[in-house]
Amino acid sequence: MKTRPSEIERESMAIIDRELAARGITLTEENAAVVRRCIHASADFDYAENLRFSPDAVSRAVGALRAGVQIVTDTNMALAGVSRPGLARLGGSACCFMADGEIARAAKERGTTRAAAAMDHAAKTCPGAILAVGNAPTALLAIAEQIEGGLRPALVVAAPVGFVNVVESKQRVWAVCLAHDVPCIAAMGRKGGSSIAAAILNALIYTAADMLEPEKRG
Repeated sequence: MKTRPSEIERESMAIIDRELAARGITLTEENAAVVRRCIHASADFDYAENLRFSPDAVSRAVGALRAGVQIVTDTNMALAGVSRPGLARLGGSACCFMADGEIARAAKERGTTRAAAAMDHAAKTCPGAILAVGNAPTALLAIAEQIEGGLRPALVVAAPVGFVNVVESKQRVWAVCLAHDVPCIAAMGRKGGSSIAAAILNALIYTAADMLEPEKRG
């Protein structure tokens, strides 16, 4: 029985590859690490088919991470799942504005959600960041509006989960990102969540930091 975390992860990835092959699914080399890690985080093979990548999204995001770009998440849960050792190796950082009192006040004054207000704040304070959404469709809609207004994030991760405005918000931000040449990775449909947003981010961080092999994470 394998007990070391690195052994367990390696065997898990091998199982994922075997099951993908059995389903007749071939992953592209550029996107494979992201798809595998989402399946690893969820045990859900639907991510092999519902993850959508804009042209060169992975390579552009990896380049941004290697340049030390900041990551902004829509939930503290997603933030907690981001690899701190990986970010440290890259000289990057991650944050979430949801718990800030200023964000709560802004949301109340504007009659919007804290998630939307947080992304509006991110657009002003860290305009070239990677923006990762795993919970709030309103955050994605705010990002889409900001992009139409001139914002150019390094990457948009669109992975909220649920039933109300989830599908529509992903479709909108996807279309806006394509129209304005903003890299985007989206979990289309209803599935997603903070754990999936973090899984996408970690796959990119591990790729950028040469940490895809679990033994390299120390």
